[in-house]
Amino acid sequence: MIKIYGLLTDQFGRCRHYHSQLDIVALKCAACQKYYACYRCHDELTTHHFVASSKSEPYPVLCGNCSQLLSKNQYLTGHCPYCHANFNPNCRLHHQIYFKT
Repeated sequence: MIKIYGLLTDQFGRCRHYHSQLDIVALKCAACQKYYACYRCHDELTTHHFVASSKSEPYPVLCGNCSQLLSKNQYLTGHCPYCHANFNPNCRLHHQIYFKT
């Protein structure tokens, strides 16, 4: 099982910053290659800022519900294609932080 880093509050990847029922994804930092609950957790726990995943990164997202690795396109459907858990639609406000365009 891949570890989700951050200031977590539960096993699904919800953290102290984002903890609604739909906040169940972890995103990969291109600099350290670790999955974090959110960019804010990352920046509080490391000595570098979160670096967005490149277009060539095959699995920049991890579903916190079923632990499956997801492509950006799978994530952008709004739900996990494996367990069908819904993701927070407001995360689109942070896409520029997590994904290079």
